[in-house]
Amino acid sequence: MLDLQMPQHTRRAILQGGAAMLSLQLLPAGKAQSAPALFAYAGCFTSRQRYARGDGIHVYRVAPDGVWTPVQTLGNLANPSMLALRPGQRFLYSVHGDETYATAFAIDDRTGELGLVNRAQTRGRNGVHLAIDAAGRFMIVANYGSGSVSVLPIREDGSLADATQVVALPGQPGPHRVEQASSHPHDIVFDPTGKYVVVPDKGLDRVFVFVFDAASGELSPTAQGSALARSGSGPRHAAFHPTLPVLWVVNEIASTVATYFWEAERGHLRAAQILSALPSDYTGENTSAEIVVSADGRFVYCSNRGHDTIAVFSADSSTGLLTPVEWASSQGRTPRFMAFDPSRRVLYVANEQSDNIVPFQVDAATGKLTLSGRPIHNASPAAIVFAARK
Repeated sequence: MLDLQMPQHTRRAILQGGAAMLSLQLLPAGKAQSAPALFAYAGCFTSRQRYARGDGIHVYRVAPDGVWTPVQTLGNLANPSMLALRPGQRFLYSVHGDETYATAFAIDDRTGELGLVNRAQTRGRNGVHLAIDAAGRFMIVANYGSGSVSVLPIREDGSLADATQVVALPGQPGPHRVEQASSHPHDIVFDPTGKYVVVPDKGLDRVFVFVFDAASGELSPTAQGSALARSGSGPRHAAFHPTLPVLWVVNEIASTVATYFWEAERGHLRAAQILSALPSDYTGENTSAEIVVSADGRFVYCSNRGHDTIAVFSADSSTGLLTPVEWASSQGRTPRFMAFDPSRRVLYVANEQSDNIVPFQVDAATGKLTLSGRPIHNASPAAIVFAARK
């Protein structure tokens, strides 16, 4: 009870403070202090020659319960099929399948919407993957069609400059007459130190390693140059263990996953294990596509196009060697891409031919996947990245 003898201004302050506290209690959970907004950006294929149905980059707001709400469709883009964020998450970058350029977009702090910044030449053809260094000063692109890797400077304002270095990848093509007629780099991965760049080459059956100069952005080959994969493997994508000196590579043509021991002192790879990405009783056609690793490095996930599953492997805590756990249905056709949400508890799978993005809850103890929520409709999806806005 208020003391009516106290000064009026004191009574007023107490009453106002009590009203403010009551209003906070009446607000829905999470409204008293708003949580950062989470946005998802989905790129896709758009061209007729790829029999695609996509129409650009889709922006979604992701609610805490996992529901995706469409925010924007940025159209008139040719095959924005792989995306990457600059550190700080204020800019998004895309390469464009079958094209010779990359594009920079600014992200609106409030709405998450994209605005075109500029376009720059990669000096290569059919960019299929890109990565940005930890300082956000350079973008490196894998040019599948021309068998090269390009380095594009990123300016202070987030815009791209044309490629300042283009490195051709040397070697003997693999035995597959169609898929391995020439060099086909398919991924760009920085090692955990940021000093090296790993490039799996599907056409040459090699995993290239380059020294990265953080000051100039220049790439130079290591003494090893590359690790030779099993003939006809078709190395496609790669992922490092978060703490162990281990690199895993998914091989597209052979539908296998290889474990390499990584010597960071000299950027050297040593093959240690190769396993099928398919169950032993599957006899149909398949190509493997994506590989991702759980935050703690205990589980590795590979996508299978044809079998239309996600292969789950457990990783030995001391060696990184893999053991199969399960094959979970991708709940669609042709799972081309996968990405964890920022919590690392939900794995999103992009099924290119069934036009959906499917969420899976990850069991922290077993690594197994369980369908979680409704699939998101998105035509010909090929890439997903997440950005949090304050």
